[in-house]
This record gives sequence, structure tokens and C-alpha cells, in this order.
Amino acid sequence: MTDLVFYEKPGCIGNKQQKAILRRLGVSLEVRDILSENWTAESLRSFFGNKAVPAWFNESAPQVKSGEINTDHLNETEALRLMVDQPILIKRPLMIYQSLKQSGFTVGPVLDYLGVNLNDGQKVETCPMSDQPCETVP
Repeated sequence: MTDLVFYEKPGCIGNKQQKAILRRLGVSLEVRDILSENWTAESLRSFFGNKAVPAWFNESAPQVKSGEINTDHLNETEALRLMVDQPILIKRPLMIYQSLKQSGFTVGPVLDYLGVNLNDGQKVETCPMSDQPCETVP
């Protein structure tokens, strides 16, 4: 199967599990580091589709988790500026398959097209060591 571009945070346990699910389905991955990519507002915006701005954010990013950044009060321009400056804020993974893009390992155009069926009990967007959104666990 054609490569799926998968932007991850290196060391993220959740991203590791997500990649394993895709590989079991025969998907070949081109894995990239979300933190070292040279993002622009334009390059990021296409991953979020019609999701509300708060859904664009990594809920476990320190500034979001602490409340320093209140994602409910940001417009698109402000949100994209913050994410370009601090890629840790971006909801991961970001995925590209052919012309389809999406953020987060949840229902969306890429996973739908690939036929990925996520069970209700399957925790693939939360850290397997807690019930919190996935972050690297020491």
C-alpha cells in the first residue's frame, strides 16, 4: 500500500501504538518528526478540516494542560500562529494519505479511507499509562 505520511512526536507511546495499528493493516508509513518540521499557517490549516479550533490542539501540551493557553478563546489565525511557533501544541498525529489530510487518530478522512475501525474501548488517543491525552511518559 502507498505510503502514509505520519507526523509524530518521537518517543510518544500513543503514536507508537497508532503506527502499529496502521502497519497491521498493511499501511506503509513515512514517519516524520512533527516538532522539527518547518510549519506555516497554510501548511497546518489543511489538516484540521472543519474541526473547531480547540480540537486542533494537543490537550497534553504543558501550556494547554496548565490553562496558560485557553484554546476556547482563540481564532484560527491566533491558533495557527501559536502552533507554528510551538509545534508541541499541534494535535497529533498529523497524517497525509494521497490528497487526504487529518489531525488526531480518530474518525477522519485518512482513517476512514484506509478502513481503520476504532473500537469504543480502544484507547488510541490517550496515553496507555493514564487516561490523559498521550504524551511521552518517562
